[in-house]
Amino acid sequence: MFDTIKLLVVGLPFLAAVLLGRALIPYILLVTYKKRLFDPVDIRKLHKNIVPRLGGVAFAPVQCCVLVITLVFLYKLALVDINLHVSSWIIIPSMMLLICGLVMLFVVGIGDDLIGVGYKWKFLIQALTALLLPMGGLWINNLYGLGGIGHIPAEIGIPLTIFLVVLIINAINLIDGLDGLCSGIVVIGSLFLGALFSIQGAWLHAIFAFITAGVLMPFFYFNVFGTWRRGRRIFMGDTGSMTLGYSLAFLVISYATDNQFIKPSSTDALVVACSVIIVPVFDVGRVMLVRWRLGKAIFRPDRNHLHHKFLRAGMSRHSAMVSILLLMVFFCVFNITMVRWMDINVVVLLDILSWLVFHYVFNKLEKRNVIAKGEVFLRSILSFRI
Repeated sequence: MFDTIKLLVVGLPFLAAVLLGRALIPYILLVTYKKRLFDPVDIRKLHKNIVPRLGGVAFAPVQCCVLVITLVFLYKLALVDINLHVSSWIIIPSMMLLICGLVMLFVVGIGDDLIGVGYKWKFLIQALTALLLPMGGLWINNLYGLGGIGHIPAEIGIPLTIFLVVLIINAINLIDGLDGLCSGIVVIGSLFLGALFSIQGAWLHAIFAFITAGVLMPFFYFNVFGTWRRGRRIFMGDTGSMTLGYSLAFLVISYATDNQFIKPSSTDALVVACSVIIVPVFDVGRVMLVRWRLGKAIFRPDRNHLHHKFLRAGMSRHSAMVSILLLMVFFCVFNITMVRWMDINVVVLLDILSWLVFHYVFNKLEKRNVIAKGEVFLRSILSFRI
């Protein structure tokens, strides 16, 4: 009985998010075409035709509404009596402040997508929303032996949390350059962390994780396969990428925090939680390092991100997207497996080494045109459009 109820508690919000997302996107498409709200075509963009850019408008409202309704039902139905471990309503303030942060980024994102917002103002709002998590009692308070450091005081943990949240928001925003890439990364990360939260009995966080994954699935279909049907393709814009980055940051920080009200303490929490952000964060670090070495402004946009490298190597957009998502899955599986056998410092070093080796091998294969030839060979075998 308990397992059935737990499945319903997680599954119904997920299903509600999927259905609401599927219902909203066609209306957003209709409005964007009538009002001519399209993503601009420029030298940095991969698309050559007009595409609506307000798909992300559906994310935060669905996340907030489904989460609040679920919390009310959990409270009203008194599910604490059936061993769901949600009796610690002390974590509810963090959930409410999460909603506030999503609303703030939602408003700024719409403004940026419609008329443009300066990066300084966006950074300021991102920092303010990041500050909401420590205000709700949520910050990195333990490094679990990483670098020989254990518990850290709030004076260090709170600034570290704010920095990490802003970093994740911008990393997710910057990797949104291929159809399905940003949404795919957040879906995989949300499902991965949602499953871990469920195993740990952190049902409120698991619910939010599955809601986030659920609302993205209809968008992923329209974003990736919308070109097959006239007028059905859509981008998420900054409204979507910033709110998704904040959602993923909340889940990562929640799992990494040593807080008994959320879940039992575990020494691998930080490394496992950060597995889902390795690809976007490492990519941002690599791009900024390259810009610095070349004497360019580190915040100036260019075409040197990971997906650009895949495309220059001769891969199709869908193949590049799938390859990057598989790379993310590799790090998630690798970390959650290795932390059982190795010290977390060794696992982190192996992550960095794997990333460097991957780029070294990829660059060698790209110079020899091996990747492009392999793509052509694969297409000839499968005989369908990738």
